[in-house]
Parts: sequence; C-alpha cells; structure tokens
Amino acid sequence: MDKELCGCRVIHQDKVDSARIKELDPDEIEELSQLFKAFADGSRLRILQALAIQEMCVCDLAALLEISESAVSHQLRFLRNLKLVANRREGTILYYRLRDQHVTALLAVALEHLREGQPAIV
Repeated sequence: MDKELCGCRVIHQDKVDSARIKELDPDEIEELSQLFKAFADGSRLRILQALAIQEMCVCDLAALLEISESAVSHQLRFLRNLKLVANRREGTILYYRLRDQHVTALLAVALEHLREGQPAIV
C-alpha cells in the first residue's frame, strides 16, 4: 500500500522499518565515510598499495610517487589518523606499514570487484 512519509512515497513499510532497525549509528556512518575518503585519492591508494607489499620510509614513498616528502607525510598523517597505517622509528627514519590485514583485505576486495565487473554485495 502506498504511504507518504516525509514527502516520499512508501510502498513497502516493512522493508523500510527493517532497514531502519539495522541502520548504522551516525558516528559509524561518519567514520565509514572518512575511511572511504582515504581510498578516494590516487596518491593515498598508491601509498597503501606500496605498503601492502612492504614497509617503506617517507623518502622512498616520495620517490615512488614522484611527489615531495612533505606531501607524502601529509597523506600518511591522514592514513594514520584513520588507523590504516602504522609506523616505527629506526634512528631518525620512520618506516610505515599497513596497520593490519583488514586494510589489505579492503584493497583486495575492491580490486577484485573492479576486475570482475560484478556488483558489490552489501
């Protein structure tokens, strides 16, 4: 049966109610949004892909991406704040790596999705 809710037509109220019950918390939505923003930048994706292979320092990442160390540091700070990368110090050099296997899995699933051309299942 058609219903009006907030000016929108509702045909299956039970489906709307079910989705609303399972809806994520607004804070989780924001965190998830920020996570996907991390993957929305080519430089950050290249950094993540490189770190999926091996840990690297800022200067080597800068050489790989052919951008300044400052620009790489800025991107790494963004990724670190989202808990996607971690670092360790060896003398004066900071080495970066992916924080955990979830990051590798996210990259792999996204790439598999693109290569297969199949719709993502949520």
